[in-house]
Amino acid sequence: MRTRTRALTATAALAAVPLALAACSGGAGGGQGSGDADTLTVLDYYNNEPDKTLVQEALDTCAAEVGVELDRETVPGADLIQTVLQRSSSRTLPDVLMLDNPDVQEIAATGGLAPLSDFDVDTSGFAQGILDAATYEGEVYGIGPAVNTLGLFYNVTALEEAGIEPPKTWDELKDAAAKLTQGDQYGIAFSAIANYEGSWQFLPFMWTNGGDETDLTSPEVAEALQLWVDLVESGSASPSVVNWKQGDVKDQFVAGKAAMMINGPWQIPALAETDVEWDSVQVPVNEEGQTPVAPLGGEVWTVPQTGDEAKQAKAAEFVECMSSPDISMSLAESRYLVPTRTDLIDAYVEQVPQMAAFAEQIKDARARTGKLGEDWPEAATVIYDAIQLAITGKATPAEAFEQASQG
Repeated sequence: MRTRTRALTATAALAAVPLALAACSGGAGGGQGSGDADTLTVLDYYNNEPDKTLVQEALDTCAAEVGVELDRETVPGADLIQTVLQRSSSRTLPDVLMLDNPDVQEIAATGGLAPLSDFDVDTSGFAQGILDAATYEGEVYGIGPAVNTLGLFYNVTALEEAGIEPPKTWDELKDAAAKLTQGDQYGIAFSAIANYEGSWQFLPFMWTNGGDETDLTSPEVAEALQLWVDLVESGSASPSVVNWKQGDVKDQFVAGKAAMMINGPWQIPALAETDVEWDSVQVPVNEEGQTPVAPLGGEVWTVPQTGDEAKQAKAAEFVECMSSPDISMSLAESRYLVPTRTDLIDAYVEQVPQMAAFAEQIKDARARTGKLGEDWPEAATVIYDAIQLAITGKATPAEAFEQASQG
């Protein structure tokens, strides 16, 4: 899961940039009638290893399959949207653009992306969450090969020594966290930081409990926040959760300072380098019988409106290839993600059994932009501000969202 640190004004700036580029040149300089589609420009934010190389291998495979050379540029995740803004204003958008899934609807709303239906790209068979994330006004603008979500990691040794089963409900979670809190070890760690990571980690609790971002003042939302407050106030979670990023949460878990943690499968490579014996389950639900609903993380590949019809058609072929069964499975296995093609998930779990909980969670995972679309960032900000207010004791959970929405 990638998080954005840019201000919301960037969205307004993007909307103001003229993106009706039907007659403008594309990323490699060709015009509408150039017909030169031998080279495609690609922009993504996989600029760190091993992701950069793993994704490059997939890009090279698809380049060979569709018969093109690639001119790839990578930028840091926090810089991608600003780079898109600059390329939009200078009319040098790439032929293929990777976007974090919550950003797709914002960019599509500006007219900067071509709907995949223009190129007869088959979007059937994919998890509904990834399609919802990439859909704007009834059109799908991108597809992704593999995605991630959140789960509950636990220290197997710690739970076995305490005689505790992995918790499935909130009551079991609170009971287990209390029993596992001893010495300098807290029972559980999570990220409640004042940015999108804090909102992201809160969503499984809010959504599973029946709350959602369309009414953040509902009792269901307050009840979910009360759980986090209770865990901190009881001493089962550190007050420092308000400052921890997800990487910090992982560090606490690895150091033996937390027996359980809410986190994602992108932490598995780091966990594999430690001596910690761990396992994972889905995020616990409030009441037995509820379906765990967690947010969908991951990126999608899109076709910008460059005005070069030949290049756009070839770019669409390339985007379709990037979510083909072979590429989806390869990227999922190598990067600890879950294939977005639902018919691959069972076979994938057989190959990567430590991803079983996350694979199950993906089946009901929800797009963050699924209900509010391009307005999601505003709701995310209210959520993490409210979390801070409640955990630091400046407001009750019931009051926190009202205060945060006014701030």
